[in-house]
Amino acid sequence: MSKIFTRSKIGDLELKNKIIMPPMCMYSAADGKAGKFHEIHYGARAIGDVGLIIVEATAVEPRGRITDRDLGLWSDEQIASHQTITDVCHNFGSLIAVQLGHAGRKSQASATTPVAPSSLIFADDGSYKTPVELTTKEVKKIKELFTDAAKRAKAAGYDAVELHAAHGYLLYEFLSPITNKREDEYGGSFENRTALVLEIVREIKKEVGLTLIVRISADEWVDGGWSLQDSVRLARELESAGADAIDVSAGGNSAVQPNIPKITPFYQVEYAKAIKQNVSIPIITVGLITKPSEAEALLLGGVCDFVEVGRELIANPNFCLYAAKEFKEAIIPQYERGAF
Repeated sequence: MSKIFTRSKIGDLELKNKIIMPPMCMYSAADGKAGKFHEIHYGARAIGDVGLIIVEATAVEPRGRITDRDLGLWSDEQIASHQTITDVCHNFGSLIAVQLGHAGRKSQASATTPVAPSSLIFADDGSYKTPVELTTKEVKKIKELFTDAAKRAKAAGYDAVELHAAHGYLLYEFLSPITNKREDEYGGSFENRTALVLEIVREIKKEVGLTLIVRISADEWVDGGWSLQDSVRLARELESAGADAIDVSAGGNSAVQPNIPKITPFYQVEYAKAIKQNVSIPIITVGLITKPSEAEALLLGGVCDFVEVGRELIANPNFCLYAAKEFKEAIIPQYERGAF
């Protein structure tokens, strides 16, 4: 049997294969609620046999949206719309998670003022507002917002949640010394800058009990910023705090990234490999992986435990069926006649 189609676990969840659909914003929500588009969009990938689908960034409060069209789970009124997504994906045999996030200073929601660890604008190009620095009391409230959203995710039928601590959004802004200039218990030292993320992980595991994935940017590609060494250290702390897997990406915290690598297939996998060597929980890699043979090679090489296929799954919801044909694995009966 191929590595791709070997069943394995993240936390208590057993995935039928090792292909994960990463969260990718669709900007199609109304008042944070999912609609028919989301049901069909994610349902199509479930029919296409994806092992785990991670629903796009879902805000824990209105001012935490990246745009006005983002999904949300800040209100009980949004639970039912999310359940339409989880129901259809479960009906077709895929597990489903939701990425809970807060845009922080990168929010472009029209009717709100963004917040951040420090009052530093993301880019001076007219697209972003200067954020208001959160008080210590407000930081603690952010932890409650994530925990409450996780409870709603569980009520909506999600199998897992992913904590969005990557790409320059709020939680990553706390991690990076470039964007965190605070002088309270959430700023300064590595321990203080990582405290909020770790507190949220512990709180969700204690209060909600869902399988929990944490997405990080392994390197922000800026001199003096968050580095791979920091990520390795954080990964160990996340494992100790109860995280069930780490989803490894990179970049996004600065409008100018002088150390950005050439964007080619596999350009982020070395980050995942380095982190995998330092923890025992599963590691997920991502980054322009478009072919089943590429995913198989990464798994066989011990680079990661699961592979995320992003843009290719937008273009081809049946990626996993093509992979099954390539590796001579079973294809769902309804599609056996397909020319995969």
